[in-house]
Order: sequence, then structure tokens, then C-alpha cells
Amino acid sequence: DAVAKTSTPFLDSLVKQGAHTWNATTVLPSITLVSHTSMLAGVEPKRHGITTDTGAARPVQVPTCFELARRAGYPTSMIVGKPKLKRLAKPGTVDYFSNPGYWAKDIAREAVKRLAQQQTGLMFLHFPDPDSTGHKYGWMSPKQLKSVSDCDSALGTVLEALDGYGLRGRTLVIVTADHGGHDRKHGSKDPRDRTIPWICAGPGVGAGREIRGPVSTYDTAATALYALGVAIPSDWQGKPVFEAFEPRRSVR
Repeated sequence: DAVAKTSTPFLDSLVKQGAHTWNATTVLPSITLVSHTSMLAGVEPKRHGITTDTGAARPVQVPTCFELARRAGYPTSMIVGKPKLKRLAKPGTVDYFSNPGYWAKDIAREAVKRLAQQQTGLMFLHFPDPDSTGHKYGWMSPKQLKSVSDCDSALGTVLEALDGYGLRGRTLVIVTADHGGHDRKHGSKDPRDRTIPWICAGPGVGAGREIRGPVSTYDTAATALYALGVAIPSDWQGKPVFEAFEPRRSVR
């Protein structure tokens, strides 16, 4: 909804170059730490064990995509705007973790530096701006819409760095959200809280493709591992979003 009402030229370009749905879904409760864990560990909250949004949550009970990529020999990175996401960096699974600041521009700046050192593997970037402005000023408020545009500018910084390093043609980029929101809150089963965008572009992805089938936040980790050629656990609920890809074209 916000993307339709503000300027997002870099995200728009990914939609044109790749595949998308505006109707993917996240988990219940639709809150930051719980949703991100499902996004990056491929299963529902009762399976991964993170059911609250506080630091008192117990350790993640299943392998994360970082853990599986690392086992396969790939370097892994997390650059985030909220320190609590470090709970997903299980010991020995994330080579580089950074919380350089809160805003998307801080995350993007750090990502560009990291790309100079890591040019393969798995990198996760977290832009928290729309969540903060949504809670303070309201979902779909002018200031939240501005924050979405700011995130798009940060996305552009990262995409331009990929171009500069000659990595764009062999990088699968996935853009999604952990949750939506309404009024000044989120966390409920309200469709405004649970409906999220899911966009991917890169090797093997069909250009301008609208994904018709259901997509869950669980599927994000599985799709990233599929792109790396890493085996996906058979008991994961998340599956690669095969509809995004052209038949008989290699994503790897």
C-alpha cells in the first residue's frame, strides 16, 4: 500500500526486472523478532521457539538459513537496525554481524563496505525505518510514506554497489517485510498486519512476473538457499518460490 503512494524507483525497477507479489503473508503474532525468525528459519513460531519480541526469548530451536549456508561453505552476514535481531546470529553461523545505526541509510552504507570483502554467499540487510515511523506517526501517514521512500534510496545504494562490483548479474535480491500494520500498531491477525510484499530479481527470475500462488514469509529462507544450491531441510514449511523463476534456467 505504501509503495503505491510514494516514490520507490529502485524497488519499481526490481518489480519490472523480476517477480513479485503484494499478497504474501507473515506469521502470527506478526511482530518483529517472531516474524524475522520465521523469515530466516523457514518454519512457524511454534517450531522455531521464538514467540515473543523481547530479549528473554529462548534460542532459535531450528537451523537458520545462515547456519545452513555456512555449513555449505558460504560466508554469511547480517547488517541490521535493531540489536535484538542478533538472536538470529547463532554462534558460529554468521561471519559478520553489524548494527551500525538505526536508519536504512546507515545499513546501506555498511553493506557497501561489507560487499568489498564479501562477494558471494548470503547477506541479510534490515531497514527498520517504516516500523519506527509507523509506530510514532501511524501506518500510511505522510512520515511513514517518506520513510518508505528513504528505504528505497538505501536499496538503490546497495544495488549500485552490486553494479559497481560487477555482482548484480549473479546476485539474487529478495525484498520483503516482516509484517505490515494499521493505526500505530501491528501483531494481530488483521490482514493489514499480516500482508507483506515479496519481490525477487536476479539470475533465472522471470522479468515482470506477478506471482499468482501463495507465498509465505517461510519461503524467503528456502528461496535464498535454493539460489545458493544449498539443500533445504525436508521438514521446513518454507519452499522455494519456483513460480518466480523461468523454467530450465539456472538460478545459481
